[in-house]
Amino acid sequence: MKQPLIQFQNVFKKFGGQPVLQGTDLSIFQGEISTIIGKSGVGKSVLLKHIIGLIEPDSGKILFRGKTLSEMNNRAKRKLKHKFSYLFQSTALFDSLDIFDNIALPLRERGAFSEQAVHQRVKKRMKQLDLGRIDHKFPSEVSGGMKKRIALARALVTDPEIILFDEPTTGLDPIRKTTVHHMISDYQKKFGFTGVMVSHEIPDIFYISQRIAMLNEGRIVFEGTPEEIGNTSDPVVRNFIRGLDTPKDGLTGMPTQLQMEKKFREEVARMLRHNTFFSLVLFKLENLNEISREMGHLAAQTVLINFATQVKNRIRISDACSRAGRDKIMVILPNTNLKQARMFCAKLADQLKGNEILEVQPYPGFCFTVTAGYEEIKKEKTIGDVLASAESITNSFYEFIVS
Repeated sequence: MKQPLIQFQNVFKKFGGQPVLQGTDLSIFQGEISTIIGKSGVGKSVLLKHIIGLIEPDSGKILFRGKTLSEMNNRAKRKLKHKFSYLFQSTALFDSLDIFDNIALPLRERGAFSEQAVHQRVKKRMKQLDLGRIDHKFPSEVSGGMKKRIALARALVTDPEIILFDEPTTGLDPIRKTTVHHMISDYQKKFGFTGVMVSHEIPDIFYISQRIAMLNEGRIVFEGTPEEIGNTSDPVVRNFIRGLDTPKDGLTGMPTQLQMEKKFREEVARMLRHNTFFSLVLFKLENLNEISREMGHLAAQTVLINFATQVKNRIRISDACSRAGRDKIMVILPNTNLKQARMFCAKLADQLKGNEILEVQPYPGFCFTVTAGYEEIKKEKTIGDVLASAESITNSFYEFIVS
């Protein structure tokens, strides 16, 4: 069994006699993004502060690689603290410092690096995060999205093992929220850090997290994968997620996944009652990561939005479509068999135009690929099973090269 990198065991914490954590158990695994969700004021940020050692528990244990933090000596605690970085909700950039000095601050605070080493590390991270030549600009001179990237560059400049993210998309519009999520996901894969995040952005956060934990009344009431939380029967968890559900996905304007699950169940019920059938199509933008890397995260979100718009504009009034992941769109087609589902994909492929999706001229030879998997539903199944089946057998139906 895999050992957790960080583990809470029966942790209790009170402030002014008010209980916040009440027997909290939590496991964080190395190399994953784990997201803590829950109502406002339940203690999610308190959890983060326990991890980094800013707060100590009243009772219970917090372990790092199996070793209890409270039993470590001061030297071991300092060494451990250097493995962490913290991305604050407000970015916490200093207005009196230029961008270079903001990013360099953690290195200079440690006092273990020469100015030459500081310069090299800062420049390297700025290049990796597409920050361009803004060294001598001040935070007030750059956009909110760029401030988030600057804050992430500062968090990464010390080569941390673990980065804690406290509501990293607060105050951003839907496009930039998704851009920041994708940025965190992409750089986590690139640098391999362990991410622990507090967020209310449901379902968006499910697209980039490997594990989800829900804190409620001082305890972790759910811990598992995004797929598992989507299928849980726990009424507390389901009611919380439904309570955050909005009429439409903020990025694409499509119905949310919860609404699509309801539509799927309705079609299954209709199929069983009237002996009808329906199909599900799963589109995947195969090289969205390449677009993000070569053209920027904002360009990648624009591509996803434009593709979603093209799909929305070409479905029937009885059909429904929704995001199914960071690079996936699903469509439910009532009274549609497998042959007709293939025809729907072929027709869409024939009508799509590159300039309607990309909007910008990419580098020569760039190839934009969308694949489609589809399944006809003839018997009772869950939407999760159908999506997995549709994704397992995909057909490349649309490809164009921009020269």
